[in-house]
Amino acid sequence: MRNILIVVDMQNDFIDGSLGTKEAQGIVTSVAEKIRNFEGDIYGTLDTHEEDYLSTQEGKNLPVKHCICGEDGWALNSEVMQAIAETKAEVHNFCRKNTFGSMELAQMLKEAYEGQEVEIELIGLCTDICVISNAMLIKAALPEVKVSVDASCCAGVTPESHRNALEAMKMCQIEIV
Repeated sequence: MRNILIVVDMQNDFIDGSLGTKEAQGIVTSVAEKIRNFEGDIYGTLDTHEEDYLSTQEGKNLPVKHCICGEDGWALNSEVMQAIAETKAEVHNFCRKNTFGSMELAQMLKEAYEGQEVEIELIGLCTDICVISNAMLIKAALPEVKVSVDASCCAGVTPESHRNALEAMKMCQIEIV
């Protein structure tokens, strides 16, 4: 059995930057500990936008500049980066994505693990946007793989939207741990 951990968008802007929340700040240490102690393969995503973000469809619906490539808000949180440096797990690509879910990540996982006995767990931000999007893409790409989300290592835009996203994922046979 191969264990895979997906770290979703643990970037400064989602933690204590332009879209940060106290709930996001509250999971950083738990996320870092999970990474540090994980045995298996670690992948991740980086929300990545350009200076023209406000003219994109997402930018028109969420007019808050965030995760602009190369800026401090785009970078992974320093505690999370330290945990990645300290883990004994095999760290793979952190895919840049310009929308909520990463089709590149789902395809990469499918190519690497289809037909193998694997379990995939997701952690990160935001439960109700990017975590759920990536979980659904991975479940669609690998329908026979056990996909789970560690609720204690996720935070949503609001506590209510976090809970709603967890319930929605349960209905799609994604285990909430």
